[in-house]
Amino acid sequence: MNSKHDHNCGCDITHEHVDLARRRLLAGAAGATVVGAVGASSTALAATEQARATYADPENPGLPQIDMTIEPGRTALVVTDPQIDFLSEKGVTWGVVGESVTEQGTVDNIERLFIAAKSAGIPVFISPHYYYPHDHKWQFEGTLEKTMHSIGMFDRLGPLNLENFDGSGADWMPQYKKYIEDGETIVCSPHKVYSPAQNDLNLQLRKRRIDKVILAGMSANLCTQAHLYDLLELGYEVAVVRDATAGAKVPEGDGYLAAIINFRMVANAVWWTDDAVKRMTNGS
Repeated sequence: MNSKHDHNCGCDITHEHVDLARRRLLAGAAGATVVGAVGASSTALAATEQARATYADPENPGLPQIDMTIEPGRTALVVTDPQIDFLSEKGVTWGVVGESVTEQGTVDNIERLFIAAKSAGIPVFISPHYYYPHDHKWQFEGTLEKTMHSIGMFDRLGPLNLENFDGSGADWMPQYKKYIEDGETIVCSPHKVYSPAQNDLNLQLRKRRIDKVILAGMSANLCTQAHLYDLLELGYEVAVVRDATAGAKVPEGDGYLAAIINFRMVANAVWWTDDAVKRMTNGS
């Protein structure tokens, strides 16, 4: 773990506490047979055939099939939590999300979206997830909030402190840095639970007259889905890129499956990365 807490900070999160918690999470996930195929995700360029079959759309849909068009000047790419703790084998959640990230080809698919958006002049927004010492003093938490806090997920020393940030779980995936840190990408303030209700994503989009969003990132049934719902409620059109996200697989269920069902029911469009890249390239 690269981020540290002062033993006197009062948050009860120490280097030793977080390290042990992370190892317990990873060991527990492996023991629950959550991880079957967590090979090198960076080699996968698209969802595997098995994943496509497992999460295939119904042959005879019962709901209307709608779509979203890309319009220059009105459309942006929004990526949630493109961070080490979610997407790297070194991240604290790999034991539960690694299988899904690998089978969807999520890491490379997000990068393909970055490349396509930059090439097409489509603005890119990042909605990151950070926790500071004062966040560890919350008096109540949901199930996964408690989990994230206990394992030191996305931890930073403070909103103005980047000590030990580089390469930590809160940092960007290394291959994304050249896109995110190019001086053009808009990095929003951090969201704190799942949705962008607590950050400035909506403001940043509106100030650029964006009303259509191509949505990707982590994780499918948590932050990505919560961003989808919030953006829809705020009047945006949203297309979700289904294989540029992934979800945890735990005894309680398959997070990716839960998300893909809801994506089909509420999003304005659900695209594969190949389709999204083609549309961005062609401006359609």
